[in-house]
Amino acid sequence: MNDINVTTEKKITSPTRIVVFEQNGSGHQKIDGIRKHGHNVKINKIYNIEASLPEFVEDPEKFIPENFTADLVLDFLKHPDLSEYLAKLCVNKKIPVVASGKKVKEAITPFTCCGLGKHKSLQSYSKEFGLPEFIIDVDDDGIIRDLKVVRGAPCGATWEVLSKMIGMSFEKALSTLPREVQYICGADPSRFDPISGKSPLHYAGDVHSAALKKAIHNAKKKKSG
Repeated sequence: MNDINVTTEKKITSPTRIVVFEQNGSGHQKIDGIRKHGHNVKINKIYNIEASLPEFVEDPEKFIPENFTADLVLDFLKHPDLSEYLAKLCVNKKIPVVASGKKVKEAITPFTCCGLGKHKSLQSYSKEFGLPEFIIDVDDDGIIRDLKVVRGAPCGATWEVLSKMIGMSFEKALSTLPREVQYICGADPSRFDPISGKSPLHYAGDVHSAALKKAIHNAKKKKSG
């Protein structure tokens, strides 16, 4: 089998300074993924709220500090009252917030973390994390020889599964990749989108499959001249 060579495209820019808010370690998988696979981003501070919270939080300012600075805030909080307060606070501080899978008016809210589009306001984070992008090198028989992750999921699933695609045919990779991503995805499988009828797990598999199809198309086009 060919040697595995999975890399990430590097951008020479100033690191995006990130502050994370989570509850009881709720963002640990994505924090680990960002630290491992990010190149021009830096998590400067993590606020982990461990207190037991009531159904309605009337005084969110007791749990969300105001004296932080960042280029970007990632919201992995579980309580909607905290997320709403954090988003409004960040608006006042002119800091963009990504709150995946939530409905928060003042935040950027993709269905999943790997569904994030590119936003100029998110700087390097948006260039490295979100909707996956791949570059594939194939041999004359249509077997995947080499892979590059241009952009991937902050949970790290994109990087972790692609090494398994080395040596596979296009057809096998297209059926294997979504399933392998879903094994790693930490999203809540019970949360369904009422419009598409899909859970975050299905969505994560679909966006990775679509990205792989695009990379395969580009590879074929390149080979055909």
